[in-house]
Amino acid sequence: MKDLVEYIAKALVEQPESVSVSQASGNEGEDVIELRVAPEDRGRVIGKNGRTAHAIRTLLSAIQPEGKNTTLEILD
Repeated sequence: MKDLVEYIAKALVEQPESVSVSQASGNEGEDVIELRVAPEDRGRVIGKNGRTAHAIRTLLSAIQPEGKNTTLEILD
């Protein structure tokens, strides 16, 4: 899942070398994927009214195993 988020983010931004994706464990065994991009590219990843970020989260939920939760966080 981490690779998918990185691939999508690099395709969206103008500075793909600044994309950084890490995966950590959250509460109750939940996976947390943390996405960092350049400040001027943050709007491209979030999208108008959060639509792009919501679409990425939807893709993550579609490919995750049954009974497992994954959260995408876009960090500063």
